[in-house]
Amino acid sequence: MPVHTRRLPTKGGAVKRTPKKRAQRRISAKPKRKSIPWRVAFSDSIAKHSEGGLMLRGSRLKEKITQEDLADALGISQHHISEMENGKRTIGKEMAKRFAEFFNTDYRIFL
Repeated sequence: MPVHTRRLPTKGGAVKRTPKKRAQRRISAKPKRKSIPWRVAFSDSIAKHSEGGLMLRGSRLKEKITQEDLADALGISQHHISEMENGKRTIGKEMAKRFAEFFNTDYRIFL
């Protein structure tokens, strides 16, 4: 079976094949991006909330659990979890250790 290819006429009347430059265009079209530290990327969120609160929220969402479920597991109120995530209540060392044990991570990320 013949394969149909797109051909362009030349000045002399002969037909020539078109070059395949799509792949080259795709590769060169993407600009190279420099990576930036996450603290720079989330500096507005860190200013609005605390860094420990963002880590708490991120850990909770990664495990796909609600504030109520976390509060029940740790024996504290859901309102306190919300305040910690929003930076209105500090996360003490003992509470950070409880979070770390629950999420199986180092407690210092919550401080």
